[in-house]
Amino acid sequence: MFGERLRQLRKEKKMTLDDLARALGTSKQTIQRYESGVIANIPPEKIETLATALGTTPSALMGWSDGAAEHRRDIAEKGDGRGGATSLPVLGEIACGKPIFASETRGEYIPADGSLGADFCLRAHGDSMVGARIYDGDIVFIRAQDTVENGEIAAVIINDEATLKRVYFYRREKKLILSPENPKYAPLVYIGKELRDIRILGKAVAFQSHVI
Repeated sequence: MFGERLRQLRKEKKMTLDDLARALGTSKQTIQRYESGVIANIPPEKIETLATALGTTPSALMGWSDGAAEHRRDIAEKGDGRGGATSLPVLGEIACGKPIFASETRGEYIPADGSLGADFCLRAHGDSMVGARIYDGDIVFIRAQDTVENGEIAAVIINDEATLKRVYFYRREKKLILSPENPKYAPLVYIGKELRDIRILGKAVAFQSHVI
């Protein structure tokens, strides 16, 4: 859970609640609420500040890429070359329809070709991306990055919930469109201040329909 990771990282840094509160420009009580889970919907800018203060990344703090990072360290230590067979952690489900909770899955790994450049996997849920040949239950390989080109498929976090869509961002209009690949579903449109609650988790670089 986020609160547990926050508490653990704070203690590893030997920071008190007051220390972290000062770094974040908030109160000790607010940090306590973060760690206890009383406050769960934390703005992206606060997560970035917390991560910086704790010497980590927003993805690692949220638990989205820690498994992938550990896996990359294992590969580096073993000396495996890029492009060979490897395995990637499955971090949770992602909706191909209505956004669903971005739950974490521990201990599950999927065989993969290292040349994909993926960092982790997510299991698709729903039918809104069938036009891109991504079906319910498919494994989607994700390369961790916080931006993508217009028209690319990405895993997107919306208020701690995840969805898989084609991304179209119009900076001048401050408008983000998350487009499905199924005419049954309407695009998700976010404008202005609504963008504060949205973060791109990574780019979909491949998918796998049958896992043996």
